[in-house]
Amino acid sequence: MWSRFVRPAVIGTSVWRSLFTMQLKTNEFQSLFTDGLNGLSEVFEKHQHELRIAGGAVRDLLCGKRPEDVDFATTATPEDMKRMFQAAGIRMINNKGEKHGTITARLHNENFEVTTLRVDVQTDGRHAEVEFTTDWQKDAERRDLTINSMFLGLDGTLYDYFKGYEDLQNHKVRFVGSAEQRIQEDYLRILRYFRFYGRVALKPDEHEPETLAAIRENGRGLAAISGERIWVELKKMVCGNHAAHLLELIYDLDLAQYIGLPPGGDVDQMKRVWQNARAHAPKPMTILAALFHSPEDVEKMDLRLKVSREEKTLALFLVRHRRGLCRSHDEPDSLKPFTDFIIDSREPDSQSKVCELLKYQGEEKLLSELQRWSVPRFPVSGHDLRKLGVTSGKEIGATLQTLRDIWKKSRYEMDKDELLSHVKP
Repeated sequence: MWSRFVRPAVIGTSVWRSLFTMQLKTNEFQSLFTDGLNGLSEVFEKHQHELRIAGGAVRDLLCGKRPEDVDFATTATPEDMKRMFQAAGIRMINNKGEKHGTITARLHNENFEVTTLRVDVQTDGRHAEVEFTTDWQKDAERRDLTINSMFLGLDGTLYDYFKGYEDLQNHKVRFVGSAEQRIQEDYLRILRYFRFYGRVALKPDEHEPETLAAIRENGRGLAAISGERIWVELKKMVCGNHAAHLLELIYDLDLAQYIGLPPGGDVDQMKRVWQNARAHAPKPMTILAALFHSPEDVEKMDLRLKVSREEKTLALFLVRHRRGLCRSHDEPDSLKPFTDFIIDSREPDSQSKVCELLKYQGEEKLLSELQRWSVPRFPVSGHDLRKLGVTSGKEIGATLQTLRDIWKKSRYEMDKDELLSHVKP
């Protein structure tokens, strides 16, 4: 499957790097060659412009995974691509990326994002002004992490300028070149580092000291990054490996204040919750909720991160009910407090929220039971009471609640007739 050889190459004016190449011929790689990609390749080959797979898709392929998204890089400029695609009758969509060098072509009902090789001319920690280039090494040099800086030719040749493949094999996460410089180009790369550490590293605490020092020194730059961008990275990190360690590290490096997490967050509780929940696919907010001391912490987090309504309501639910809504030690049915809560709440997502609470609490057995439990339908309606002569709206509401309580005590087993027998005409 592999053949390898090393070619020395000069990058820039004085930095010496080794260009590592090898052939990749895996099933995952071959499966990318749809009619659309074959057609795209023919266009670039006809006009003598190089086209390679770039970034994360290369990393995934080297890990034996078929990438969900595939980005392409090319020596052709956006104007070159537009001329090529127009001549071939290929439709182009979404021209918003053109100023950054990206053209999206649609072939055989597939979209292909192709970006011209670039170098950063000026950065402000959030965005970059770029110039186009035909130098693959220069483009690799501007990328964040070595494992994301590789290219893969459509003939299966890997082009690796910064030992990304070696780092991937050794489960190392390193910035390309100077960590400080890469971070200052875009401060969000701090969180991207943590996210990929969780994806690639085998052990929780094998960071290079100079990397952590660069992150600590530049952490305040995260304050200028939009909450939406931070939340995208943060929730991916929390769903990955080593999440508890990485969240603790965020506090140790004094980053929490810049990304919406509460000062003095309960890190010990978060570590316990992560240990409880990690095997049960918890939602990101289930883990983060352990850091919050009060609903006010949730509100402040939402102001900074602009989380979804569903995510915010889950956090508030967990903070408010994590201590009060617990297994019953007095009832033979330990699940009853949770099922009663679901019945009373009458909200469509209440069962999902309670499942997250059970993950939070480490109630593995009850979680399994609740996931199999179906919400029973209360068999009595206001219409049934009217037929018995109960006409006042207030009285109907009170009677329904009384019957609901009786029904709950029967563990939802009493039928309509049994319940209506408790109604006095």
